[in-house]
Amino acid sequence: MGKSILKGLVGFLIAILILIYAFDLSYLVKAVRTIYLKGHTTAFIEDYTEFDNRIIKNNIPEPWPKHNNYNKSLEPKLLKDTNDKYGTAAYLVIKNDSILFENYYQNFRENSKTNSFSMAKSMVSAMLGKAIQEGHIKGLDTKVGDYIKTFRSGNAENLTVGDLASMASGSNWDESYKSPFSVTTKAYFYDDLGSVVENIKIKSTPGEKYKYLSGDTQILAMVLQKATGQNLSDYLSNSFWKPMGANHEALWQIDSEDFGLEKAYCCVASNAKDFARFGKLYKNHGYWNGKKILDSSFIAKSTKGRFKESPHYGYGWWIIPDYKGKHFFMMRGHLGQYVIVQPDDDLIIVRLGQKAAKKSKNDVFSADIYKYIDSAYSILDND
Repeated sequence: MGKSILKGLVGFLIAILILIYAFDLSYLVKAVRTIYLKGHTTAFIEDYTEFDNRIIKNNIPEPWPKHNNYNKSLEPKLLKDTNDKYGTAAYLVIKNDSILFENYYQNFRENSKTNSFSMAKSMVSAMLGKAIQEGHIKGLDTKVGDYIKTFRSGNAENLTVGDLASMASGSNWDESYKSPFSVTTKAYFYDDLGSVVENIKIKSTPGEKYKYLSGDTQILAMVLQKATGQNLSDYLSNSFWKPMGANHEALWQIDSEDFGLEKAYCCVASNAKDFARFGKLYKNHGYWNGKKILDSSFIAKSTKGRFKESPHYGYGWWIIPDYKGKHFFMMRGHLGQYVIVQPDDDLIIVRLGQKAAKKSKNDVFSADIYKYIDSAYSILDND
């Protein structure tokens, strides 16, 4: 009896494996191994250790200066409660380009690497701006089909790099993080990400309205790679990581060693202080210590909503048009990774952590974002 049950179980497992490979679902095996068997239901902030990565090299480190009142303020109760609730790993307040407050939690340290998730989209947008500035790409109206042949007919014929950066492709991408069968899940675990991208279909007219789709950034990354002749990690390193004096090398997840394509819509592993450098660059209109790195007009365009109906998203950057009378723009990741900028107050807020607050379908931003902002201003008031 026992042997019959065992044989039946083995047969069942073999049948499941045959079905997985027959329907090109082999990526699910990798998903189970790297995520689900480790007790997670979605990607987690240290999952970069489970994947192949490419190094983003730094050069001469440029440490952040400390504010005259560095860490003199006690952690506000609002911040402590929010950190405890959502598993914060790092929280920084940078005032006048100097660190006013910093703290690290859950055994994370200032140099601990964690996954950027979709904050990487803002970096890819910055690389688009750089590629335009350097003449690799003519402008935001450049057609994607000039670089990728599968986007040369039908609705795709009119798709531009600007449409991709502003999430206006009109594609059929399924932005579902927890469904094991969505293209987002497949892209995260599949060994040949390029083949996934080339199967994306443009179902509606591009450039007409905003819809957040990670596939847009991945298509844009493939354009950038072809236009610049560099992989994304090297281009990010040469264009930003080195010129901005990053303290440490970073890692960018790739699909596999065989294909070597960066997961552009996510997955740069770095630390809070080095992520914050993009906040400083954009706050200072593309200048770093007096040297122009990125065109100021591109930054201005990126940090304003492209469409009247969706003022919360520009070109790779999220926007809070008005919170307590102030305008914020930010990088934003899946589990509550934020680099939040308020340029008038010369303020940068960085939060990294395990999860974000849940939001309803009608909410653009989760409530924790406002709590991190309020906490920063509470610290400023005690400055």
